[in-house]
Amino acid sequence: MPDARRRAVVAALVGVVGASLGIAGAGHVYLREWRRAIAWFTFVFGAALVLLSTFADPATVTVDSVPREVLFPVFGLLFLSALDAYRVGRRPRGRNANGEPTCPVCGGELDRNLDFCPWCATELEWYTVEG
Repeated sequence: MPDARRRAVVAALVGVVGASLGIAGAGHVYLREWRRAIAWFTFVFGAALVLLSTFADPATVTVDSVPREVLFPVFGLLFLSALDAYRVGRRPRGRNANGEPTCPVCGGELDRNLDFCPWCATELEWYTVEG
């Protein structure tokens, strides 16, 4: 199995396991996409809080009494998080969505005129920056 496909499948599996525990962004953590993982987690958590405050009394709700109007959208968002982890895992390493080179350590965008990452100061070989 090619490396990108294996990474994507493992990221999706980690995302599904995380989603079954109610943790969005777990697949992104596996891929070291920290900002994306935090964004998914806060988005799903915030959506769950808004839905709970809209469709239930937050003071009296228990795990067994969460309304379907809250559960189904949250499960859908958790599924989309795992699907997004798969999609991000399919991207070739060292490139962002636009095809521009990124740092292999932190994932920051690289300047082709520099031989180090301006975000984390990792020294780069010239052939990997030019790639």
